[in-house]
Amino acid sequence: MSLYTRLLGDLTGRGLAALAGFVVLLVALPSLVSSYIATVATIVLYLAFLGQAWNLMLGIAGLLSIGHALFVGIGAYASAYLFAIHGVPPLLGVLAGVAIAVAAGALIGYLGFRFAIGGVYFALLTIAFAEFTRIMVDHAKFLGGTEGLFLPVSAASRHGFDLLNLRGSPEMFYYLILALALAALALCRWLLTGRTGYYWRAIRDNPAAAQALGVDVFRYRMYAAMISAGMAAVGGVFYAFFYNNLFPEQVFGIERSIELTLAPIVGGVGTLFGPIFGAFVLTPLGELFTAGVEWLQTSGAIGRHVKVDGVKPLFWGIAVAAIVLLRPRGIWPWICDRLGLVKPPSERS
Repeated sequence: MSLYTRLLGDLTGRGLAALAGFVVLLVALPSLVSSYIATVATIVLYLAFLGQAWNLMLGIAGLLSIGHALFVGIGAYASAYLFAIHGVPPLLGVLAGVAIAVAAGALIGYLGFRFAIGGVYFALLTIAFAEFTRIMVDHAKFLGGTEGLFLPVSAASRHGFDLLNLRGSPEMFYYLILALALAALALCRWLLTGRTGYYWRAIRDNPAAAQALGVDVFRYRMYAAMISAGMAAVGGVFYAFFYNNLFPEQVFGIERSIELTLAPIVGGVGTLFGPIFGAFVLTPLGELFTAGVEWLQTSGAIGRHVKVDGVKPLFWGIAVAAIVLLRPRGIWPWICDRLGLVKPPSERS
C-alpha cells in the first residue's frame, strides 16, 4: 500500500478538495484576520492536537483516560524547567519531556493492563496519577510550587523568530501548532491504516476475540498508551512556551483533562478529523458566549454583577450537551456522510 493510499486513499474527490481548501485557509489565516482571532485559532489547533492524542487512546484503542493532563504537564514542566534553570533549548527539552511522559504512560498502562483494570477503573487510575503528580509539583520548590514556574521572555523574542528556543511572535506559535496538528493527523492516519491500527480496533471492539486470534493485547495497548502520552507531552511543551508560565492547578487539574476530551467527543470519537472539527466548534463557541455576555452587560440587559466566568461555562455546557444528544456519534461523521467526503467501504482499496 502506497503512502498516498494510506493517508488519503479513503477520501473522495470532494473530500480531497475540502481538505486542500481547509489547509490553504489555515496557512493564510494570520494574514486575513485580526491578532485576536489568530490567537483563538492557535488555541483551537492546540486543543485539536491534544484531542488527537487522547482520541488515539480511547477512540482507536478503546482505553478511557480522564487524566491526560498528566502527560501534558510532564512535557510542560520538564522542558520549562530545563530551559528556565539550565538554559536547555526546548527542542532538546522536549525529548526529556516525551521520555518521562512515555515512561509514565508505560507505568500506568502496565498497572492497568497487567491487573486487568479497564473501563472507568482505568480512567480513575489515570486521574489518580494526575492528582498525585499535581500534589508533588505543588510542593516542589525547584519547580516553583504553587507560586508557579515562569519562563524568561525578552522584548526581542516577542517579535523575532527563534524556533530553537521557541521564542518568537504569535505568528510563529500559530504555524508551529498548525504543523503539529497536521503531523498528528497524518501520524494517526498512518497508524490506523497499518497493522497496529487494525489490532487496536480489534482490541477496542472485542479484546477476548482479538486475543483468541493471536493479537498480543497487552503489547498493543501499551503501544497506544505510550504513543498517546508522548504526543500529549509535545503539546505540553507548546503550552509552556506559548503561555510562559505554569501553575500545577492549571496544568494538572482534572478540568484540563476534561477540556481536551471534549473536542473528540463533540467532533466524533474514533474518527480522525473529529478532534480537529470539534475543537473548531467548541473554542469559538466559548469565545462567542463570552463576547455575548460582555455585550449584554455593556448594553445593560444584565447587571454587571453577573460574572462572565460563571455564565460562559453554563451556556457552553448546554451547547455541548445538545450536540452530544442530537449527534451521539459526533458532528463530523454526520457532516462527512451528508457531503460525501469519504468513500463507502466497498470502494476503498
